[in-house]
Amino acid sequence: MGVGRFVYTPILPLMHTQAGLSAGAGANLATANYAGYLVGALAGILAPVLVRSRAVLRACLLLLTGTLAAMPLTHSMIVWSLLRLVAGVASALVFVIAAGSLLHHLREHPPHLSGWAFGGVGGGIALSGLLVLVVRPVADWRTAWWTAAALAALLAALSWQLRPEEAPLTTVRRSGTGPRTHRWFAALFVSYTLEGVGYIIAGTFLVAAVGQGSPGWVGSGAWVLVGLAAVPSAALWARLGRRWSRPGLLLTALVVQAVGIVLPALVGGTAAALGSALLFGATFIGISTLALAAGAHLRFPRSVALLTAGYSVGQILGPLLVAPLLHDGHDGYRRALVLAGLVVLVAAGAAAVLRIGFPHHVAAEGPTVPGQQRESTGDARPAPAGP
Repeated sequence: MGVGRFVYTPILPLMHTQAGLSAGAGANLATANYAGYLVGALAGILAPVLVRSRAVLRACLLLLTGTLAAMPLTHSMIVWSLLRLVAGVASALVFVIAAGSLLHHLREHPPHLSGWAFGGVGGGIALSGLLVLVVRPVADWRTAWWTAAALAALLAALSWQLRPEEAPLTTVRRSGTGPRTHRWFAALFVSYTLEGVGYIIAGTFLVAAVGQGSPGWVGSGAWVLVGLAAVPSAALWARLGRRWSRPGLLLTALVVQAVGIVLPALVGGTAAALGSALLFGATFIGISTLALAAGAHLRFPRSVALLTAGYSVGQILGPLLVAPLLHDGHDGYRRALVLAGLVVLVAAGAAAVLRIGFPHHVAAEGPTVPGQQRESTGDARPAPAGP
């Protein structure tokens, strides 16, 4: 899923220079993928039978691989958009099936173990960046897509026997009316939706922005570093969440991410690009971990589903928001990163509001890994989180 969903980011500069893809068209392709992810996420929530089906998992693995292989076969924006849309749907379903499998089969194990499994998304990002780094000097954008498809096929074969969850999770319902947590959940919802906007702008255009002012290897190298930093992040943030307040950690992670996003735009140079990649990679999965865990802690009805929907809508809006800036020549991507950093800072402001009087006593400490939070009211099946 990490390869199928995120390899577009390091290939995007190649498509600009070799396939004639404009900056605005690149943003539209990104939006198609994020719209597909929202569709897949909602399908996983509304039709739980999908996330317990090995046949659906295998079909999505094949679809994800096939869409990568088909990208070089055309120059049609309509076809490219459809392929990225399908890839988004398949990515979301693969993610939620994996989340359900982890929740079901590892429920007796320490939460950080599942956190390391979610680091596979970061591993896919790192492999996709490394792939483009190797292919770029010797081949074109078509070869990059086909190589990505081969890598996805190999990973699909290795995950072919993954067992989805075998039965619906036990529903836990509240007795009585319980404490009202609406104001804290509203602040959390705003913060997490804005994070979806800011994170996806950086996640889509970071390599292109870095590549404009640095040697050719730096953009793909930065993307490799993003993935490597993301691999342990869910497990590490989960451990921190057992010792410190989640709202405080969420605020910290958002501020760190905002700094990482704007760094290459304001400073420039190789060191700033690599530092940005490290900070961004270390926080984006961790923020999802903390936000969804805080939502489950508040015991707000359907909290994980609502937060995931807001985050997914934010991902769709992000590229559309910066599309007008991308037409501004050399500075377009830099301005997009600055805007993304400002949006994430506003998300941090909402997280700061969340800290005021946060009801730490509402629920006992629970799992802190995306996909492992249990709903306190209604269906307790996992929802897709973060990436």
